[in-house]
Amino acid sequence: MYNYIQHYINGQWVDSTGNEKIDVINPATEEKIGEISSGTKEDLDKAVKAARAAFPAFSQTTKEERAALLDRIADEYEKRKNKFIEIIIAELGSPVTFTTNVQYQMGLNHFRTAAKLVRDFEFTEKRENSLVQKDAIGVAGLITPWNFPTNQVSTKLASAFAAGSTVVLKPSEETPFAAMLLTEAMEAAGVPEGVFNLVTGTGDTIGNGISSHPDIDFVSFTGSGKVGTKIMENAAPDIKKVALELGGKSPIIVLDDTDIDYAAKKAISNIAGNTGQVCTAGTRAIVPESIHDDFIEAIKRHLSEFPIGDPKDESTFTGPQVSEKQWNTVQDYIQTGIDSDATLVAGGTGKPEGLETGYYSKLTVFTDVKPEDKIAQEEIFGPVLSVITYKDLDEAIDIANGTIYGLAGYVIGNNPDTLTHVAKSLRSGRITVNDGQSDFTAPFGGYKQSGIGREWGDYGIEEFLEVKTITGLPS
Repeated sequence: MYNYIQHYINGQWVDSTGNEKIDVINPATEEKIGEISSGTKEDLDKAVKAARAAFPAFSQTTKEERAALLDRIADEYEKRKNKFIEIIIAELGSPVTFTTNVQYQMGLNHFRTAAKLVRDFEFTEKRENSLVQKDAIGVAGLITPWNFPTNQVSTKLASAFAAGSTVVLKPSEETPFAAMLLTEAMEAAGVPEGVFNLVTGTGDTIGNGISSHPDIDFVSFTGSGKVGTKIMENAAPDIKKVALELGGKSPIIVLDDTDIDYAAKKAISNIAGNTGQVCTAGTRAIVPESIHDDFIEAIKRHLSEFPIGDPKDESTFTGPQVSEKQWNTVQDYIQTGIDSDATLVAGGTGKPEGLETGYYSKLTVFTDVKPEDKIAQEEIFGPVLSVITYKDLDEAIDIANGTIYGLAGYVIGNNPDTLTHVAKSLRSGRITVNDGQSDFTAPFGGYKQSGIGREWGDYGIEEFLEVKTITGLPS
């Protein structure tokens, strides 16, 4: 059991002013692994007050001082590597190999990248007869999701600290313990009192409280479109700045000159990784009619290479859904696909054989999916792939761009000119061509209803800044 029932406010672990608790469940065992306090408005007010009091001094620190702080946080983060991996496996059900190589590592990379970039970041810029100055925005409210418990928290914190902003963090109540462990790392790294504050609790109380709080200047949220809309509504009366990283329904455009086995494995890995609980997951494989049958056969051949099972087993590729609620949502979408005119190639409803305990879903693949079908339009957030065919590239691009989302996209093929044309034609914030690797200095965010603003690298730092123009200064 994990004993993290306090909030972290003004440099101290403190009891909640309320008595309600929220259970945290291991999705692989369906057993309780701990609980957190369901924070109150009073708890949030104390955290915001602490962040507001700490802001003047912290915002005036030098960028070298903030870079050194980020490096110390990263050092303390690394010291807790095994504990981070243990906690993420337990609270999310993320397989150990994925947790080690992706979940843990991404969180570390954001702190190291921000520390490096802020040292060379220009906070002032001379124009013709003006000085442009970039100031820390103030108190930032951070609301993070459950699917990447260190990555999403770390990218926001690293950018905020680099900019000189103080923060109040609300981690997901489903996977809160990684954020609690990160808090211990920041405490050990010497983050000044009030610069970082953490309040656990529900979205209704703490999430809505952050986005509507008059003393919070900026809200950075990652999660669903529905909640993103509510945050914008809450922030509107104060004209509060908002950054939103929301959903996705990312396409994988397979070109006709590709290696079909390679493309099939790429498509499966997109839905199998993190159990499909990835906002950038390529969940629509858009395939030429001429190679469709071969592609489906390749999918069938390679599915067994992505085993589902115990997340503590190093051979496991896919773990459980995060919760019973999420499992039920995925099952409903799978049934919707079965009830449509689509053809079920693999998987289906129910749990995989031998995995009756735990919120496990089958790797599920549909073909003969129409671009307008519900399973091809809505974010499922589970291990479900829709295969859609196209006649020519213009049609493929139209299908790819034909959703309300625009977070990510993938292009698989060999012809450089075609790859470039398709990548530049997709209306999405991040495009991966073949084996392109994540660049932590490059911006992350989406078009359309996938969000507002950017995270990662210097673009992430910019979100936590206000721009001031000064004219008429003595020369």
